[in-house]
Amino acid sequence: MSNPEAACYTVVNEDSSELPSTQDLRTALQKGSDEVKIDTLRKIIVSTINGNSQPGLLMPVIQYCMPSRSKHLKKLLHFYWEVCPKYDDNGKLKQEMILVVNAIRNDLQHPNEYIRGATLRFLQKISKEQELLEPLIPICRSCLEHRHSYVRKNAVFAVYTIYREFEHLIPDAPELIQTFLAAENDATCKRNAFVFLANCAMPKAVEYVLQVYDQISSLDELLQLAIIDVIRLDCKTDSAHKPRWIRVIFELLNAPSHAVQYEAATTLTGLTQHAAAVKAAASTFINLVAKESDNNVKLIVLDRLDTLRSKHGHVFDSLIMDVLQILSSADIEVRRKAISIALSMTSSRNVEEVVLFFKKQLQKTQEEEYEKAPEYRQLLIQSIHVCAVKFSEVAASVVHALIEFLGDSNNPSALDVVAFVREVVEKFPPLRASITERLIQALHEIKSGKVYRGVLWILGEYLESAPEIFEAFHEVRKVLGELPILASEQRLLDEANGEDEPKPEESEKKEIPTSKPKVLADGTYATETAFTSTSTAKLEAVKAAAKPPLRTLILGGDFFTGSVLASALTKLILRLADLSKDAQKINSLRAEAMLIMTSIIRVGQSKFVSTPIDEDSHERILNCIQTLSDLEDKPAVHDVFLSDTKAAYSKMIVAQEKALEATKETIVQVDDLLTFRQFSKKAADDVLDYDEDVGRATGAADVHEDFISNLSRISQLTGFSDPIYAEAYVKVHGFDIMLDVLLVNQTSDTLQNLCLDFATLGDLKLVERPAVFTIAPHGFQSIKATIKVSSTETGVIFGSILWEGPNLSEQAVILNDIHIDIMDYIKPAYCTEAQFRSMWTEFEWENRVNVATPMSDPREYLKHIMKSTNMACLTPEGAMAGDSDFLSANLYARSLFGEDALANLSIERTEAGTITGHVRIRSKTQGIALSLGDRITMAQKVDSKAKS
Repeated sequence: MSNPEAACYTVVNEDSSELPSTQDLRTALQKGSDEVKIDTLRKIIVSTINGNSQPGLLMPVIQYCMPSRSKHLKKLLHFYWEVCPKYDDNGKLKQEMILVVNAIRNDLQHPNEYIRGATLRFLQKISKEQELLEPLIPICRSCLEHRHSYVRKNAVFAVYTIYREFEHLIPDAPELIQTFLAAENDATCKRNAFVFLANCAMPKAVEYVLQVYDQISSLDELLQLAIIDVIRLDCKTDSAHKPRWIRVIFELLNAPSHAVQYEAATTLTGLTQHAAAVKAAASTFINLVAKESDNNVKLIVLDRLDTLRSKHGHVFDSLIMDVLQILSSADIEVRRKAISIALSMTSSRNVEEVVLFFKKQLQKTQEEEYEKAPEYRQLLIQSIHVCAVKFSEVAASVVHALIEFLGDSNNPSALDVVAFVREVVEKFPPLRASITERLIQALHEIKSGKVYRGVLWILGEYLESAPEIFEAFHEVRKVLGELPILASEQRLLDEANGEDEPKPEESEKKEIPTSKPKVLADGTYATETAFTSTSTAKLEAVKAAAKPPLRTLILGGDFFTGSVLASALTKLILRLADLSKDAQKINSLRAEAMLIMTSIIRVGQSKFVSTPIDEDSHERILNCIQTLSDLEDKPAVHDVFLSDTKAAYSKMIVAQEKALEATKETIVQVDDLLTFRQFSKKAADDVLDYDEDVGRATGAADVHEDFISNLSRISQLTGFSDPIYAEAYVKVHGFDIMLDVLLVNQTSDTLQNLCLDFATLGDLKLVERPAVFTIAPHGFQSIKATIKVSSTETGVIFGSILWEGPNLSEQAVILNDIHIDIMDYIKPAYCTEAQFRSMWTEFEWENRVNVATPMSDPREYLKHIMKSTNMACLTPEGAMAGDSDFLSANLYARSLFGEDALANLSIERTEAGTITGHVRIRSKTQGIALSLGDRITMAQKVDSKAKS
């Protein structure tokens, strides 16, 4: 175990109290049946892996387990020989291992092919033990000629591992395997032999590929994959066979195996940048997505297709309709990815075809049964939105088709249509008249209050002629129903009561109303008479009667929509006063608008609504009434209604576009190195260079060593007066945490069997257990440990150092905790306001942190929170401009694991000059919400200490 080259094993949980003593284990091995021996040997293996080697059990295992004929026990013996201590204290091979080598030799000559093959696989696990392997070499060679393919294929890899570690033991292995490959017929054996040549004798592998050049397309799938690997490696040098390799790869694009097709397409773009090759590879990726059933595979292939498209966009123009055929897949994530790729391929030449396809798909979502049809419909509407805004020539053809979905029962889809129409009428003035006309006609189809508010705002801002205004008023009357609302509702109630009035002769026989207790909503009791219940039932029946849509919303308590209606009517009257000189018509419409507004207020204070009108809506409607009453004076508020709100929306559109462009912006410095691919000897497509892919995946490509920043990541684990001083350098590599621990023996004694024992809290996992060391007096030792991270959560690493002192007494030092900072995994990101609101509603975990800071400026506190949490502010600067005592802002970030983090900051500056308020954090998982909350709390404590 003290050998630094020794392999590390997975630590298995073991309760030491349940482990039998050495004598009990020896007795079980000696007297037990095969089943008892199997269970005992399993316990010994687990104990050995966890550091309790028990060398005294080696001889009993040899005596009582090796003679058994049980295949299960033989397999467990292979595991035991792999982990048991094979060397004595002087580093020499134990004498007992001679018996083990003899047993392995007998198993390699066993008549059962399974035992032979399993033993050959075991030799690959002990490939670093030269003294054990040397006597077994002749038998390994002879196994290459065994009659059974299972033995031969394992013999090839046994020879491979031995040759790789100790080339002098089998110096003629490449020639031996080349001869074996020429005579072999089994597909798996041929593939293993070819892999050996590819890794140990590349010229011989290339020679074999040239020999079977004409049969490559008919070879086995595994061998084809190995040949593709050889071609990829050979082309990294200036290979003279490159044209022939390209032809082979072209043939393999049509191979029966999907894995071969994928690897061939990936390799082809690395060999050549010719348009025909890129197009063929892209077509192969598209076909794979269409034919493959696994959704995860589809997403991986689509990612590769998207990477290829980013490098060769112009080549893909003719393939966009093929990409759109992927939308026939049932998985919504595959559809979303395919639409994203198609939108990035859309140009002025093919946009009409793309939009037409989207419109047909949109129609199918209503006619056919789709999985997650509402979500798919919303995705299609958003895609059409993007196309129409980007290419004005198709806006006119799609906007009218989308307006039909304003009455969609799926509220998000209808809201997306409203957002789309609002942006189109702002960006394309020639389309305004036709769009507003269609919106007026669609008023009676709308069911949602949010959709009504959007449509009413559009009509209030963009109706620019008198006939349109008159028509809008006419339709509003229809969707409101009979006016005044309160009087008409009361009349319906009176009519309902009149139908049930008792006749005179019946009234004389009127009984005393019965009464009974009723539990109210707050849990208290009340007396309910029969008269009361009857009148209440009639009132509910009047409320439930069929009514026009806008009237239904207002009676349902949606007075925000009522206030938006009042504002829209006010804008229309003010604009009509500027357009028309007909005072009689203007006054007539003004009176009607004021009647609608007062009617909304009156009914909001009556018993006919679900909830009474709120103060904000009440005040806003009264302001609209007052504005209409002062129509002749034209106060400054007229400009607010007619121009300021539209100008604010225009600024918001511009700000959103700038924010979106900022996320796509690539900054190139003036002194950056210019790379000319034509002058480079590397593979043509660096994106598909596998060595660089591995570098990027492990984070090695992004590592920038900085001595000062490294010092800031050092954590002191023990005190200066402890027998052992320990400090750890914590380095974060993507999903891994590397701990480089420095141990200093501060005593004059040799510390034997020193073990560093780590444990974790949170979503952290210890990958390997550090080995056991011996440290000389005043000596140093560096130990490395790897910890896997599986989510964005503040984790804690703790542990202890154990060793044996001068008198073989066990001693220990407890280590300080290491806190893993969540900020290493959080990056600022951008999303639209609609996406933020959708996620805010969807996410279930919320953490509320009260603001406690010595700062006095709300803007400075916002910047401080952004810096402390690595979150980006989504609220535009214009919305926070000016000197105000109130501030509300939305923040957003994404983690390395794709998790979304949302935050809303709502603060107020008090008269005393302090800031009060709170920060609300929401996420899909509890860990990220709690960790960000702790981060904000910690930052506030640091500020308070600095201030004091």
